Amino acid sequence: MAKVSVSLDAELVVEVMVLTGVGSPQDAVELVVRDYIERGHRTEARTAARDEALRDVDGRQPDVEG
Repeated sequence: MAKVSVSLDAELVVEVMVLTGVGSPQDAVELVVRDYIERGHRTEARTAARDEALRDVDGRQPDVEG
């Protein structure tokens, strides 16, 4: 896998290290980025399921009264 080098503010990296409980700055930032991506995928899956359910409800024929 290709690697990318990014410069970050030291206070930001230390905060990430404390929050993740990881001693390596590289590993801590990588964990945060991976978690962010996974959350995005989970959110997409939830909203897709909700949208599908709404389409099913909207697609039904209305009951005929009378």
